[in-house]
Amino acid sequence: QVQLVESGGGSVQAGGSLRLSCAASGYTYSTYSMAWFRQAPGKERDGVGCIYIRGGSTYYADSVKGRFTISRDNAKSTLYLQMDNLKPEDTAMYYCAATANGCGSTWYLERWYRYWGQGTQVTVSS
Repeated sequence: QVQLVESGGGSVQAGGSLRLSCAASGYTYSTYSMAWFRQAPGKERDGVGCIYIRGGSTYYADSVKGRFTISRDNAKSTLYLQMDNLKPEDTAMYYCAATANGCGSTWYLERWYRYWGQGTQVTVSS
């Protein structure tokens, strides 16, 4: 069955870095575009970034541009999110998601994605 398993979350001080991973299995990873979303307590789940099948194009939310970098290794069926200069407002549960539709102008919409992971918690203290 399809599985997306996130890892790498934790607690860090503001200004620090974390690298999240998402290991995919049960489907043809290399044919799906991938994304990261996050959800803070009491808020809706928001798109963080999206990466195309071969990693040639990426999209980011304005709030993370210049600080977060999304990448993928198709040989390992793994998605990554490098998060630098973390801020307290980055505190959230982070999810990876997969879509067969590419990223496109609607990459930030939850309904664009077919498969979802269970999430990994990131906490940034000031």
